[in-house]
Amino acid sequence: MSTAASSTTLFSPAPSSQPPIFHKPTTALSLSRVSLGLGLPRSLPLSTTHLKTRRNSSRFTTCCSTDAAKAPNKETPIELRYEAFPTVMDINQIREILPHRFPFLLVDRVIEYNPGVSAVAIKNVTINDNFFPGHFPERPIMPGVLMVEAMAQVGGLVMLQPEVGGSRDTFFFAGIDKVRFRKPVIAGDTLVMRMTLVKLQKRFGIAKMEGKAYVGGEVVCEGEFLMATGTGSD
Repeated sequence: MSTAASSTTLFSPAPSSQPPIFHKPTTALSLSRVSLGLGLPRSLPLSTTHLKTRRNSSRFTTCCSTDAAKAPNKETPIELRYEAFPTVMDINQIREILPHRFPFLLVDRVIEYNPGVSAVAIKNVTINDNFFPGHFPERPIMPGVLMVEAMAQVGGLVMLQPEVGGSRDTFFFAGIDKVRFRKPVIAGDTLVMRMTLVKLQKRFGIAKMEGKAYVGGEVVCEGEFLMATGTGSD
């Protein structure tokens, strides 16, 4: 009697005025709960299988969209991928500051200038440069001494500016230290040179500078420069 009464109590509707609540079993766990006579929660989370399906579908959509972005017909042409160097000083402005002329003006454009601190400039190395027929006919390499000269001219752009007291019209090498050539520079390269003023003695017109030259982001030449400014009569 007690067993029958318990089973009637567990599986019969409650003697209340509210209608009974039925839950549709969705997993093996819920079926086991019914067989044991345990109450079911009012809401069940999505099944693990459903979640995996949703994740896989979203991942598939992401991969497809990424592949579509890399498709050859939508790829940016190589001639449009790289921006040109900015122009802070063009060749005409450079010629107003530096006394050098062909064939020894080795700076084509200034792309950054911090008054009294540093300058960054470029030299476009082409097969038409006058030193390539002799250095060397079978392997055109820019001479290291001309790389140093080009860097010194960038240093002159810093020194001869009014912000550094550059009222004199010429400058000269006073010393070169710790110069190292890391890689050859050949025709077709763009030599990017940064010169930074380390110390300036205005009274004597002596400046110490540090320089580095790059091609494609890699250092090709570096060293320390000691230079002196002076007038044409000095």
